[in-house]
Amino acid sequence: MRKVWQRFLWVFYVVLCLPLAGCFSWFSSPPPKHPPAELTDIESSRNVRQLWSVSIGSAENGMFVPAASFDVIYAASGDGTVTKVDASNGDVIWRKDLDTALTAGVGTDGATVAVAGEKGILIALGSDGQEKWRAQLSTEAMASPLVVKGLVVVRSMDNQISAYDADTGERRWNVPYRLPALMIRREPGMATVGPTVVVATPGGKMLSMMLNNGAIRWEVPVGIPRGTSELERLADMTGVPVIFGQGVCVTSWHGRIGCYDVVSGNAFWVKDFSSKVGVSIDQDYVYGIDQADKVYAFANTSGNSVWRNEKLTYRNLSSPATFLSTVVVGDQDGYVHFLSRYDGSFNARTSTDGSPIVAAPIAMSDRVIVQTTGGSLRAFSLD
Repeated sequence: MRKVWQRFLWVFYVVLCLPLAGCFSWFSSPPPKHPPAELTDIESSRNVRQLWSVSIGSAENGMFVPAASFDVIYAASGDGTVTKVDASNGDVIWRKDLDTALTAGVGTDGATVAVAGEKGILIALGSDGQEKWRAQLSTEAMASPLVVKGLVVVRSMDNQISAYDADTGERRWNVPYRLPALMIRREPGMATVGPTVVVATPGGKMLSMMLNNGAIRWEVPVGIPRGTSELERLADMTGVPVIFGQGVCVTSWHGRIGCYDVVSGNAFWVKDFSSKVGVSIDQDYVYGIDQADKVYAFANTSGNSVWRNEKLTYRNLSSPATFLSTVVVGDQDGYVHFLSRYDGSFNARTSTDGSPIVAAPIAMSDRVIVQTTGGSLRAFSLD
C-alpha cells in the first residue's frame, strides 16, 4: 500500500503538470516555455449568441464535464453541488448539496446521475435530485462515471475498473488493471457501444470490456512509451473514446491518434501524435489537438491530414466538439472558438467568464454548452 501511495505522490507532485489542471507543487512556477498565442481580431462569418448562463460553482481541483440528457443538462462543482438545468432556457430545475467535496462528474443515462467525491465516494442521484446510494471505491476517481444499461461504471485512480448497480449501489464486478509508474493529470474516460464499455487507461492502453461481467475482450496500445527515464516514457490515453459506427477513435500523450474496430480492436488507421485532450468526429473527419495546441482534421476513413490551424498554439485548449458545421474548442482564458470544419478557419469567437475551459463543449441540436472552471455553465447558438 505504501508503494501505491508513493506512486500517487508522483502523480500530483513530480509528473507532468498540465497548465490548466494546475501544478500540484510546493515550488513557484517558472515562466511558460512557450507563451500562448495572442488572439487577433477575426472576421466572423457566423454570429454567436449567448442563450443563457447559470452559476454552478467552481471546479476547484476537480475535473468536471457537464452531461446532457434529452433536454436537460447536469453539472457538478468542486464544493459538492450538482445542478440540473433546463437546456432550452437555462432555468435551474434543482440543486443538490451532497455535503462532500467532489472530484469528477457528471455521468447520466437520464434516470441516474453519478458523481465521484473525495475519499473515494461514488454517489448516485435520481433524476429528481434525490440521493439513491453511496458506495466506497478503492481510491478517488478523477474521471466522470459512465451510466449505462443499469450500471454505473467507474475507474479509480489505482486503475481499478468497477461496475455498480444503478438502482441499489451493489457492486457487480471489479477488475484491477496494472498501474503505470507515472500518469498525467488529465484523466482518460470511457464510452459504451453495444454490450461493451471502451476504457482509456493511464499507461496508454485502450480496453474493451463486457458490461455484464467486466471480462476484457481486447486491449490495444495507443500511447507508445519511448526513452529511458520514467518521465520520458510517460505515455497516457487522453480524453474520452469517441464511438462512430463500427469505429472508436482516440488519442494519447506521447503516442498516437487513430480509429479502431470496436469489435476486434484492429486499427483502421493510426498516426504518431501527442495530445493532452481527446478527439471529436463527424461524418467526414476526426479532429485532434496536439500538445502544442494545433488543431487538426484527419479523414476519418484513412487518417489523411485535411487541414491544420496553428493560431491557437499553447492556449491550453479543451477537447474539441463538432457543432453544426464547426469545430468548437475552449481555451485557458475562457474564450470559445468556432472553426470551420472544412478548412479550420475561424468562423466566430466569444468570451465567457475569463476562467479556463477544461471540459469538452457539449453539442446539442441547436446549441453548444460550455462549463468553465470558474463556475459558469453557458449555452450558445450559432447563426
